[in-house]
Amino acid sequence: MTAFRIAILTLSDKGARGEREDESGRILHQMSASLGTVDHYEIIADEADLITARLMEWCDCGELDLILTTGGTGVSPRDVTPQATQQVLDYEIPGMAEAMRAASLAKTPHAMLSRALVGVRGQTLIVNLPGSPKAVRENFEVILPALPHALAKLKGDPSDCAQ
Repeated sequence: MTAFRIAILTLSDKGARGEREDESGRILHQMSASLGTVDHYEIIADEADLITARLMEWCDCGELDLILTTGGTGVSPRDVTPQATQQVLDYEIPGMAEAMRAASLAKTPHAMLSRALVGVRGQTLIVNLPGSPKAVRENFEVILPALPHALAKLKGDPSDCAQ
């Protein structure tokens, strides 16, 4: 399997101020190890312009295959990750976000409040994940089996998808 290049972006006001440990980012780092290496990791505040700028910078550098965001996907006024992500996407991959919500809905009715997006900018896949450690683990587990295929296709893999 190809080793993919990964970035993790944690969106947390408290985390950015050093007031909270980033457990969700640590979990994503561990869980994504089977896919490749985490080349970039950062915690920034829940500010749409900061999120958009970082996503564009990381996608447009041409060095990353996958960006995992954690945090800011709910309905509170500071949850702006989906809006910021939408601004940078070339197109969405709604099935991945729907799969995460469906799996979570089997565990909690609050899953229907998730506004997480999954999409592509250039050749980089961006996945919005929840901020809580439990939810980030459960959601990432759902999409992890499909990620190698999706990332290979984004890199130009010409093989047939009918497996």
